[in-house]
Order: sequence, then structure tokens, then C-alpha cells
Amino acid sequence: MAETIALDAELGAELVDYGDVENLLEDAVIAQCREALKWRGVLLIRGAHLDDDTQVAFSRKFGGEGGVPGGRELSTITMDKKVNKLAEYLKGAFNWHLDDTTSEVPSRATMLTGRRLASEGGGTEFANTYAAYENMPAHERKRYDGLRVVHSFEAAQRKVNPNPTEEELAGWRSAPTHESSLVWKRRDGRRSLVIGATADHIVGIPAEESRDLLEELLAWSTQSRFCYTHDWAIGDAVLWDNTAVLHRALPYDPSSDRMLRRTHVKGQEAWA
Repeated sequence: MAETIALDAELGAELVDYGDVENLLEDAVIAQCREALKWRGVLLIRGAHLDDDTQVAFSRKFGGEGGVPGGRELSTITMDKKVNKLAEYLKGAFNWHLDDTTSEVPSRATMLTGRRLASEGGGTEFANTYAAYENMPAHERKRYDGLRVVHSFEAAQRKVNPNPTEEELAGWRSAPTHESSLVWKRRDGRRSLVIGATADHIVGIPAEESRDLLEELLAWSTQSRFCYTHDWAIGDAVLWDNTAVLHRALPYDPSSDRMLRRTHVKGQEAWA
């Protein structure tokens, strides 16, 4: 019978003893996965070898059909420009980030499956901002509660391309920005931090102080005790809570044929 086991103290669970791949779509197994995702943030299914149809079907069990607004439900993650026209933008994925911070409603979760791998590196690291906030001293939580942060595509791209051309800058700025609470209190009462590479500035705070505060929060949230690193094997599937779990790709040779398939789980709650 399928069960989940913890991967690390503050983050991650692995689904084990699930039998055949077809069993992953059974209601009882999905219920276990839902609980693991809610309380552990990252769910690993080793060696599942999901094909595209099964990956989409599994993802839909968590949020319905549709993926992210304006995006494809299933996409390819690779640095190969012949396969991915947006490969250049993927360089931003080497920095800690949440997906969809400039959308009104973020994707609830993201799922990756390992199809081809780099010979070295290329793992994915995750950081639990639920745990980071909960373990923060009370006076620090009080300091951050009530602050609002503006997210932008430009902020993320400047980290990998600090000297853009006018054309590049115009392209970045054509993407929408979005303002949200720095500390997001959800309908269920849980709190997490809305930070990462897209965090441009905190509203009403001088630029230098704003940058320092955001860097301080990111450093706190990405301590090893709040993190889990997944070293991919072909066939692995990883699903994580995109609304609270930061992630980043670890370095690898961009000329490698590393390729992952990604699905987004449709969001249900707007950034506050």
C-alpha cells in the first residue's frame, strides 16, 4: 500500500510502495499526495517514468484543467534554443524564485519530470518559506507583517543580465508587475513569504533599505535547515507547492541535453 515518508526535517516527502504507475491516479493515492504536498511542501515520486498524458492527468488531480493563464499546461524545460525559444530566460531559474508572482492568481503547484539529464549538476533545490516564517523570532515577524512587495519580470532578469539593451529592457517592462503582501496569510490561516528573484522592492521603503531587507529575508529562508535538494534520475517526478516553496536549478553545462517536462497546477487563491 502506498505511503509517504519524510525527506528532510522541514521539507519534502517521498511517495513509496505505490505499485504500478496507473495507481498514481487512484483517489486514495491522490489523497495521500495532497496531504503530503500540503504539509511537506515537496512530493517526490522516484522512477515514475510518467509520459506526457499521465503527467497532465496527475497534475489535474490537484487543480483541474488549465495550468497557468496565458501559458501551456505542459512545457519543456531545456537550455537548447532549438527546442525552447525562451531558453535565454531560463538563466533566471538559477536564482531562488516562485513561479507566477506577477499573476493575479499563482499556480498552486508545479510538477517536473526528468526526461534527460546533464552529466554533472542540474539538480533542483527547494526552500520552505512556511517553515522559515514559523521559525522566525516574534519581533522579526512583527517587522515584516503588513509590508507589501512589488514583483516584476525585470527584477529577475537583471540578476542574470544587469546591463540590458534598450530593446531587452523594453521587453522586460512590457510584462505586468504585481503587488502582494510580503507575508501572505492564506484563507486557511497559514503564512508564507512571497520573495525571490522577482521581488523588486518593498512599497514605501527607500531602495537600499528595501534591497537589504529582501536579501536578508531570502538568506534566512534558504538556510540549509529549510531546504531540500533533489538530484535527478531519469523518470523522477517532483511536485511542489509553488505558493510557498522557493526553488532554483543548480548549475550545469548549458550545452548539455538536460530536459525536463513541466506542468502547472491551476491556482485557486489570489495573492493577498
